Amino acid sequence: MSTQEKTQQNKKNNTRLLLRFLKGSKLLFVLSIACSALVTFVDMVNPQIIRAAIDNAIGGQPSQFPAWVNGLVERAGGFAYLGQHLYLMALAIAALALVRACAQYGTTMLNTRASEVFVKNMRDTLFAHISRLPFAWHMKNHTGDIIQRCTTDVDRIRTFVAEQLTSVLRITILMAMSISFMFSMNPKMAAIAIAPIPVILAYSVFFRKEMEEGFMKCDEQEAKVSAAVQENLTGVRVVRAFAAEAREKERFEAVNEKYTGLWVHMAHIMGRFFSIQDILCGLQILLVTCFGAVFAVRGAMTPGEYVAFISYNGMLSFPIRRLGRMLSEMSKAGVSLERLAYIMDSEEEQDRPGAGEADMHGDIVFDHVDFSYENGPKILEDVDFTVPAGSTLGILDGTGSGKSTLMLLLDKLYEIPEGSGRITIGGTDVRDIRADYLRKNIAIVLQEPFLFSRSIQDNIGIAREGITREQVEEAARDACLAASIENFSEGYETFVGERGVTLSGGQKQRTAIARALTQDAPVMIFDDSLSAVDSVTDAKIRAALEERFGTATIILISHRITTLSKADQVVVLEDGRITEKGTPDELKSAGGIYQKIYEIQLGVADAARQGKEAVHD
Repeated sequence: MSTQEKTQQNKKNNTRLLLRFLKGSKLLFVLSIACSALVTFVDMVNPQIIRAAIDNAIGGQPSQFPAWVNGLVERAGGFAYLGQHLYLMALAIAALALVRACAQYGTTMLNTRASEVFVKNMRDTLFAHISRLPFAWHMKNHTGDIIQRCTTDVDRIRTFVAEQLTSVLRITILMAMSISFMFSMNPKMAAIAIAPIPVILAYSVFFRKEMEEGFMKCDEQEAKVSAAVQENLTGVRVVRAFAAEAREKERFEAVNEKYTGLWVHMAHIMGRFFSIQDILCGLQILLVTCFGAVFAVRGAMTPGEYVAFISYNGMLSFPIRRLGRMLSEMSKAGVSLERLAYIMDSEEEQDRPGAGEADMHGDIVFDHVDFSYENGPKILEDVDFTVPAGSTLGILDGTGSGKSTLMLLLDKLYEIPEGSGRITIGGTDVRDIRADYLRKNIAIVLQEPFLFSRSIQDNIGIAREGITREQVEEAARDACLAASIENFSEGYETFVGERGVTLSGGQKQRTAIARALTQDAPVMIFDDSLSAVDSVTDAKIRAALEERFGTATIILISHRITTLSKADQVVVLEDGRITEKGTPDELKSAGGIYQKIYEIQLGVADAARQGKEAVHD
């Protein structure tokens, strides 16, 4: 497909996307445009009334109006009668002004309502689509950039549709009727009036491409500014802890300075565009005014026609001047629509055809699994082990050896490529299990727990619909969190800051554990989620898990040997491969990594215990 064909296809796709966003607001926009057209019609009629008053009612000249207009005037008493009772023509203008005011009110009200419905539909559609996109997509796209697309770009499209696109019909009618009335009054003057228009249009089209490229660069840099702000706000504790405020300030200023420079460059482009446009429009008005005065002095047009002609030319110059703003907003909206199209064109997470439910209480089998992230090295290689139903598996590995990747694959957050092994639960390949069903039956506590900016109760109960306060408190007790919550002044209603910033590391982990416990899932995964709690609390939580979920299959990922000591089986990973497998008692004397870590941690524990005894003595 050629570049031109791709451009045409993108335009078609963007148009379809815009129509999709307009669902529910199209009728309101149409009614708004109809009211706007009525406003335009009234604006067209007023100069003709003034013309008739000057030339026919006061000047007594023969009427040049169509027969149906002359018929209406005759019913009102004729031009001579109207000349003696000019207040009637003033009343007609006042009546039209009232009609115009009502139509303008309808335009504003309907357009405002339509734009709000439109932007709400955009936001709802984007949010729903983003929430269904694969986990891998979110890992490839920066949060700040996504937020910028869903806020700034959405607002730009709303502004264009509500303020510019709905004006197109009115401007078209305005130009068509203005030119029509001009030609009906004086064809030569009309030709002079429209002569500069092709030049202005060609000049506007010439600038459009440059504006589009400039707006695209500004949008992309704005996303980087948003990302820098988002990262620093969410990582404020790290920045403060390392006294890195000055360094982060310099990094932000560098990104912001480039963003400012791009907009200054755009200001130069827009300044040239609007300045030249104003000059051309001013020349057009000057030509009409001067030639019209000459024609009126020579008798080639009446004074009334000259006044009406000036009025129509003013109406003609308005849409021409508005054209520049429309092209500017169109360029912005086009760029923003393409950025939203990137999101909407991203394929949603989908199950295999025929995917259904499975026995989640069965054995979990990793069958010769290989995996690597996109364009990256192999993370897992020939991983093969079985977790019997109802047992506890411990996983120990070095940093970056793939233990967390195993759990992401089990939860179908990443898909295993064909020919790279498989994972089964109860004999069913996880790729043949519906994602929503699978995840409802696997409770997972990630290595870095995420808490929402809500109350502690909301954070614990988010995984289970219709959960009661008693169930939340029970989960908190099993996670050894209840005592900490009771010390907060507002208890379970205590507001948790963004990402749980108001809680300690151990409290965040225990809140995430309590959240997982509310699911009562047959499979539970704890991905190094006890690292921030002390050994005593660790033991209490594991005891509570054994008592509460005696039949559940539990997977414990940890660097702490005491956490893995009660597991039925331990798997040791090294560089993505299984190097050891067995019970904790077998591995602590097998001469491998497990034994080394066991001896190091046991030695530290013994040294600490001996130190305490010496102090006591």
